[in-house]
Amino acid sequence: MRLVPWWALLSSAGAPVVLIGGWTLADLLRGPGYDPVTQTISSLAAQGAPGRWLMVGALAGLGACHFVTALGLRAASLVGRAALAGGGVASILVALFPQPQGGGSLRHGAAVGVGFALLSVWPCLAVDRSRFAPWGLKPAPSVLVTASMLAGAMWFMLALRDHGAAGVAERVVTAAQSFWPFIVAVSCVLHASAIAAAAAAAGPRPSEAENHRRPWRR
Repeated sequence: MRLVPWWALLSSAGAPVVLIGGWTLADLLRGPGYDPVTQTISSLAAQGAPGRWLMVGALAGLGACHFVTALGLRAASLVGRAALAGGGVASILVALFPQPQGGGSLRHGAAVGVGFALLSVWPCLAVDRSRFAPWGLKPAPSVLVTASMLAGAMWFMLALRDHGAAGVAERVVTAAQSFWPFIVAVSCVLHASAIAAAAAAAGPRPSEAENHRRPWRR
């Protein structure tokens, strides 16, 4: 029983690598004039920013990873997968609608807000309430993760309003959002492996054992 195809596991693993690697390299290209504690990731992809192409590519790659993962995460509910895919599309729109060098952008802000919301609530929407659900899709951890991400989003908004550590808050939340699909995918793979191992240990079903003893009846 395969709950997650290999390509979805690969895309889920790629999401945090693309995001964190992207902002790390873009920060280096931006130079000492950029403060990652108070300035957002969007500032790295802003119009006219040095090396903005790197952060734009990272945001688009992150969105593509989430979208592909949503297609392959078959054990999750359809609503949760749709929310994850929608979060991926929002990330691509953030890349397509960059923040102006000075001031704000309604399209950019809307894409960021929708992306934050969808990637925060999808764990809760993807819950599998069956008794034998993979750990990453059980109600308790899913609700806890959603609550933590929503709290992190609130921290980010307050930091923006108060001119605080908005860069730190955004990085903590977006890193968590990028890692969670991978954790869910791994839990599905381990769950399927455990079921297969239990079935192998239990041996053939009675009907199969009977056929092995009496091959002339096949």
